[in-house]
Formats: sequence, C-alpha cells, structure tokens
Amino acid sequence: MTKRTKYVALIAGLAVIAVVVIAAVKKGNNQATLVREEKVAKRDLIASVTASGQVEPHTKVDVASDVSGRITQLSVKEGQMVTKGQFLLQIDPSTYQADVQRNEAAVAAARADYARAKANLDQSKSSLHRSEEISQTNTALISAEQLEQLKTTVDVNQALFDAAKHSIDQAEAALKNSKSLLAKTTINAPMSGQITRLAVEQGETAVPGTFSKDQALLLTISDMSDLETKVKVDETDVARISVGDSATVEIDAFPDTTFRGKVVEIGNSAILATGATTTTSDQAVDYYVKVRLLNPPRDTRPDYSATAKVITDTRTNVLSIPIIALTVREHQSNENKDSAQVVLGKKATKDVGKRDVEGVFVIGKDNKVAFRPVKIGIAGEEYFEVLSGLQEGEQIVSGSFQAIRELKEGTTVREQPAPKKDATKTPVKT
Repeated sequence: MTKRTKYVALIAGLAVIAVVVIAAVKKGNNQATLVREEKVAKRDLIASVTASGQVEPHTKVDVASDVSGRITQLSVKEGQMVTKGQFLLQIDPSTYQADVQRNEAAVAAARADYARAKANLDQSKSSLHRSEEISQTNTALISAEQLEQLKTTVDVNQALFDAAKHSIDQAEAALKNSKSLLAKTTINAPMSGQITRLAVEQGETAVPGTFSKDQALLLTISDMSDLETKVKVDETDVARISVGDSATVEIDAFPDTTFRGKVVEIGNSAILATGATTTTSDQAVDYYVKVRLLNPPRDTRPDYSATAKVITDTRTNVLSIPIIALTVREHQSNENKDSAQVVLGKKATKDVGKRDVEGVFVIGKDNKVAFRPVKIGIAGEEYFEVLSGLQEGEQIVSGSFQAIRELKEGTTVREQPAPKKDATKTPVKT
C-alpha cells in the first residue's frame, strides 16, 4: 500500500466516525423528554388550613388557695364530677379562728372606749352650757378663763369621741377580714364539672399564689361537655381564617372518627416563647386559633393531641390544574420593553421588562411545549383554581417535578408510560 493510499484511507475513516457522531448527537437532540400529561378540567376545590394543637375545655377554673395552712380534709378525687357549691377540701382553720376571736375582742373594747368618750363629751358639754348660763346672769361668778378651759375640754373630748368612733370602724374591718380569711379555709366548687387535675394531697400545705400561680394551684374543674381545639397557625395562613369557618378535627385518641368544628376565636397577638416579651425578625410567628367541637366525644381528657383542618374557601366546578404543574419562568413584557426604549432613547438592557411569572407548559399538536402564564385562585389539596390563561381540555405537563424544572420552550415531550402492576404480588387485605 502506497503512502498516498494510507492517507486516503485514514481521512475516509475519520469522516465515517464524524458522520456517526453527528448522527448520534442529532438523535439525542431529537429524543423526547418523558413527562406526565393531564388535561385542564373542571373540579370542585376546597381550600383549607391544617394545624395541630390540643383539646381543652371551653370553660375551666383553676382553684387556688388565698390562705396558707395544712390541708386537713380532702373530699374529692381526680376525674370525679362535682356540682357548684360542693365541699372540696378544708385548710386548717385554727389560726384564723383565733384571729377572729382576737378581733371580736378588739371590737368590743373599741365600742367600750366609744361609750366612755361619748359620756365624757356629753359631760363636758353640759358643764360648759351651765357655766355659760351662770356667766350671763352674773359675770363675776364665772371668769372668761374658766369658760375658755371648759370649751377646750369639750374640743378634746370631741376629738377623743371621733377617734373612738374610727377605732370601732377599724376593729370591725379587721374582724371582717379575719372572718373572710377563715371562710377561705373551706374550699367549695365554684362551678359544676369534672376535676381534671388534682395537684395536692391531704396533709400537704396550701400556699397563696402571691408569687407563683402554679405553686398555689389546688385543683382544676373543667366543663368537658363543651370542648375546643386550640391550634397554632402560621402567620401566612392565619389571615385566611375567619371566625365562623367550618372545620374538621381529628383527635389522636380517636383515630377512626372525625369531629365537626367551628372557628370561634383567632388570637390577636403572636405566641411568644417562654420568658420573651417580643418576637424577633428571624423567629417563626404563630397565632392561636380556637375551634369549638360541635359533636365532642365522650370520655375525653384535656390536652389530647388533635389536628384541625379549617375550611377557608370552596369552589364548585371550576377549571383547575395540578399543583405540581405550576412553575415559574422568566417572562419579558413587550409593553415594558418598548416603553423602556422610548424613555431611555436607546436599546433596552438585558433585564429591562423581565420578571418571574407563574405558568404551565402547554403541549401542542407536535408534542412541543410552550410556557403560558396562568393566573390562579384558591389552592385545594392537589389542584389550583385557574382564573385565566387556560381553556378546558388543553393538555399540560403535570409532572414530574424534575422534568418540569428542566423544561424549556419548544422542548419535545412524550407521555411517560404508567408503571406496570406486579401480578406476582398478593393484594393486602385491609
């Protein structure tokens, strides 16, 4: 083989390889992207906010002690039903009984001082009156100095009389206070309900809640016939909730039952962390929302874990698209671009008139996709309401997330085949 023939063979081989590579590249470029497809259709949508919290009674009373002393009698147990006015427990009254007796004696002494002061005042007034009459008859018998002394005596006795009167008021007030404290040693039920918490035992010492409410707590009475679910709702969702919205509540203790509810209260202030006075900019902000149970379960307990699904809006027979189908792309407005060119008097820069818009990829007859901006309304569990931008029956890309994220205008797509069911597996009975 000559040298010339070797060169020709080498060039021919390289040409063949180039043709094969180019063909492979073209084949790869023409390969369609596998996607899930779905038609734009009308559906009924329900927008909701789901939050977790705990079950608590609408009405409950924490019974605490206003006096200190040893608990000498405890007549109830946790879980027991009680009626308003029923005797609950007794705190040792001996110290307070002694205070009552001491103050009763003080009242009696004050009244005796009052009677003595009144008698002295009446006597001094009588003496002054007689002396004034004698002085009018014969000025030589009673001097002006004597009359002045008698008037001073009347003034002093009047002051003593007033003081004795105030002493009675003071002693009676002290007696009233001591009787009040004595009465507080007997604890009766302030309302009818169930004792959902009993924090003390007979023989323990009750303390007043001057410095610690929890330390002073004796027991809690709750009306378990009227229950609420108190849930924490994120600030981005709480604005969508209104008082009166219907809800469904699932309680962990009753896994096979759903309860009906209604929003009765929405917190006006954010939930603060323990010990905090304000929220910080990097802190998640939640608000309490109370959902009253319209058909509360029997035999429930406070603080059961629950999840409330609040229905914020509904739509009937509206155009909808899968939530996963909605994506964001950079969109350029011709109107903004033209106005920018007029104002600047020169070619618009790259970023002028461009913005991110929400939309979907619509599949054309040639299986090529085109991005189309869409205006959406409420969000259901799986679908968005379509307000504008699409027509019923149009075919759009509905998945997968990875495919939608990488799709570009004009990309050829092909519907992904449904996964085959494994006929060898035995269905599980439920």
